[in-house]
Amino acid sequence: MTFPQTLAADACLIQARLDAALADKADQPVIHAMRYAVQGGKRLRGFLVLESARMLGVPSETAIAAAAAVESLHAYSLIHDDLPAMDNDDLRRGLPTLHIKWDEATAILAGDALQTLAFELLADPALGSAETRIALVASLAKASGAEGMVLGQALDIAAETAATPLTLPQITALQAGKTGALIRWSAEAGAIIAHADPSPLRAYATALGLAFQIADDILDVTGDATKAGKRLQKDADAGKATFVSLLGLDAARARAAELVEQAESHLQPYGAAATNLIAAARFAISRET
Repeated sequence: MTFPQTLAADACLIQARLDAALADKADQPVIHAMRYAVQGGKRLRGFLVLESARMLGVPSETAIAAAAAVESLHAYSLIHDDLPAMDNDDLRRGLPTLHIKWDEATAILAGDALQTLAFELLADPALGSAETRIALVASLAKASGAEGMVLGQALDIAAETAATPLTLPQITALQAGKTGALIRWSAEAGAIIAHADPSPLRAYATALGLAFQIADDILDVTGDATKAGKRLQKDADAGKATFVSLLGLDAARARAAELVEQAESHLQPYGAAATNLIAAARFAISRET
């Protein structure tokens, strides 16, 4: 299959696993909100889990719970990111955000429940031994918490009221947590499941995550809100520094392309088996959403 076909097929596998995880939950608004929140999206993080695992000889049916886990956790982060106390967005993936469709309390609880669902999924025995599952749980907790995504989000909020805009190194460090940490975990998960050295995949995903965020900043300036399914130019409206505001549009594009080349170089040990991961890196800076 081509990369787009593989990405779409993996998205279906992930959706099915998430649907199964939520199928027997109570008939309550918070559960309906959880199901709503895990619909759609690129599923790039889940794809990275499945593809890194396949590249190392682990079948999708073994790794699928980890792919669904990171997408559940990512969905929680988007719900909370959209709240009035955070980015105050009313549109996500072309649909009303949860606090608009339901209310703030339901959105907060749905996000909380999706976060815990991620770790429930990582307890699935299909992922391997207890040691393997503990390693997945511990590493995802670190990537998503006060040393990773949450730290990045906190730095981003602090930047909104800072006396001076962030510098390029500061933004790079911020985004390494806010966006990059889950992308790194996703690429490393396959190696954890396969009991392989995660170093090349970690280096690949570090470059990929930064390129992905630069592409987001570019799309925030040049993108089509209808295609993006969300409000654009938020950072500019808030007066926040971005890769585009600091580097300029052309230089930001050039830096993203350099990072993709770096990402690809880290995959050399895997040879032709890394074809889809290379395509994912290129997709990260060519997408329109």
